[in-house]
Amino acid sequence: MPGPDPSGPEHAPEPGVWLGVDVGSVRVGVAVSDPRGVLATPVETLRRTPDTVPAAGDRDVRAIAALVAEHGAVGVVVGLPRSLSGDEGPAADRARTYASVVAACIAPVWVRLVDERLTSVDAHRALRDSGVAGRRQRAVVDQAAAVLILQTALDTGRSTGAPPGELVGPRRRKPRTKDARA
Repeated sequence: MPGPDPSGPEHAPEPGVWLGVDVGSVRVGVAVSDPRGVLATPVETLRRTPDTVPAAGDRDVRAIAALVAEHGAVGVVVGLPRSLSGDEGPAADRARTYASVVAACIAPVWVRLVDERLTSVDAHRALRDSGVAGRRQRAVVDQAAAVLILQTALDTGRSTGAPPGELVGPRRRKPRTKDARA
């Protein structure tokens, strides 16, 4: 009989490399942690086709799966954009869909959604404060946001002993039901 799910709500995910993902409508920022899960660093910015529903065959989803394999990642955290009040809108729905597609592609590696309120704002501010010009910010802001998402998740997991955010499973189609009147 298998033991408890290490990525479940009552247990912190196993130690190892984690990937952080900041999903935008045009770009996806990716960050990676060290093997001890202490420090997040930027990896790359992936291009997306704007306003498309993500699919397993998309170039950016395949690239994330390749990065998981390359780094031997034990898990992926995807930023969940909520409003300041904590409500979820269309951007959160898109992030949930994206995370589900990624989860289906990299299973059994876990995927978790973590609150990312203000990470893009903080990333822009940090880049500006470090002297990165406005035009150059666009190229790296998604990576910087992914670093903030991942670092927050790592710190939360370490300080609470519980996994950050919520576990994502692969999205499945709803079964079709026959019309009762037919």
